Amino acid sequence: MKTIKIFLASSNELKHDREQFEIEINRKNKAWAQKGIFLHLEIWEDLSSRMSSTRSQDEYNKKIKESDIFILLACKKVGMYTAEEFDTAFGAFKATSKPFIFTWFREPTATPEPSLQEFKEKLAALGHFHATYSNSDDLWNQFNKELERLEIANFKKNKFAIRTITQGEKSVYFEKAGDITINIE
Repeated sequence: MKTIKIFLASSNELKHDREQFEIEINRKNKAWAQKGIFLHLEIWEDLSSRMSSTRSQDEYNKKIKESDIFILLACKKVGMYTAEEFDTAFGAFKATSKPFIFTWFREPTATPEPSLQEFKEKLAALGHFHATYSNSDDLWNQFNKELERLEIANFKKNKFAIRTITQGEKSVYFEKAGDITINIE
């Protein structure tokens, strides 16, 4: 059985979305059992609250470094621990081409905190396009498509060759990941 480790980072404000995501992961595990794939979801509620020799967050960060997929969810804010978890995932990604990193932002129902915009600007500076979602069903539909893409590519490391050619008003974008090539005009 191939185990794919997924770390889901978000603040307490998105507890319902995390719970629904966990339900969908369990359903996906049932569907993929015959393929020999098990999705192991780590959420902070399931991690130990015992004293760490350093900091509890360091224990979470170890789980992130061991993960195959890192997902960050945000709505009204990106707290300091969620931001640190992203930084840990991104550092691991730069060093090892893993984990695959996904960021989703739910439309806030109240005025967002400045940390949300600051984090979006950070992602933009990294050249990353975050995704948005409207509810937990929408989030799952989007992530499930990403899972299917990763499964087709056998969950291999991020090995992308990207090239954009612009001529006048037209651009052609090429992306090659392993044996898969995507051309978007």
